Amino acid sequence: MLEELKDVVLEANLELPRRHLVIYDWGNVSGIDRDKGLIVIKPRGVPYTKMKREHLVVVDFNGKVIEGTCKPSVDTKTHLVLYQSFTNIGGITHTHSQWATIWAQACRSIPCFGTTHADNFYGEIPCTEKLTREQIESDYEQETGNAIVERFKTLNPDYMPGVLVASHGPFTWGMDSFEAVHNSVVLEEIAKMAWGTLSLSPEAFPISSYLLDKHFFRKHGPNAYFGQ
Repeated sequence: MLEELKDVVLEANLELPRRHLVIYDWGNVSGIDRDKGLIVIKPRGVPYTKMKREHLVVVDFNGKVIEGTCKPSVDTKTHLVLYQSFTNIGGITHTHSQWATIWAQACRSIPCFGTTHADNFYGEIPCTEKLTREQIESDYEQETGNAIVERFKTLNPDYMPGVLVASHGPFTWGMDSFEAVHNSVVLEEIAKMAWGTLSLSPEAFPISSYLLDKHFFRKHGPNAYFGQ
C-alpha cells in the first residue's frame, strides 16, 4: 500500500541526519495521499540508522493504523491537525535542530533580516503561544497542532511554510515530504543567520516590505520568474 509514497517518506526522513538536523531518533517526516485520505509517517523510536520502508506506518485522518507493525510517531496527531487545516500541503517535517530550537525555546519569532530569509519565508517566522497546563495534560500532540493553526489565523501557510512551537521546536511543510525537509534545512540556516545578525547588531531592523516582496514573489506565486 502506498509504496511510492513510502519510498519518498523514507528518503525524506533519512535526509534529516544527512543535513545534521536530527540525532538518534529525534524528529519525523510524513507524507499524505489526499485522494486516499492516508498518511505515511515515521515510526516511533526507530533510529534513522536502522529505519527501513517496512518500519513506516500508514494512518488515516483519525490516526487509526491502516498498515504497519510499528507504532506511528508520537507527533502523529500534530501532523493530522496540520494536514486537515492546511489543505495545500503534502508533507510535514518536525525536528529539534539546534538553531531553530534555540529560538523556539526563547519563545521568539525570527525576524526577516535579509534576502536569504525573504527568498523562502514571507516575513517573520512565527512562534506559537505557550501551551497551557490544561492543553498539555489533555491531548498534548493534538493541542500542539491546534496552537500552530491558531497562530496561522492571519497567515498564509503557503507563503510561510514553517513555524516555531514555543518551548519545543520547529515544524515545516511543503508540497511533498522532500519540500518539507528542504524548508526545515532553510529554516535552520535562517535561524543561525538571525542569531548572528542580532549578536553583531542588537538593534538590527527587518528588511523593508518592498525588498521582502521582491525577493519572495520573484520565486513564489503566479508572477515568479526565478530559475529555469
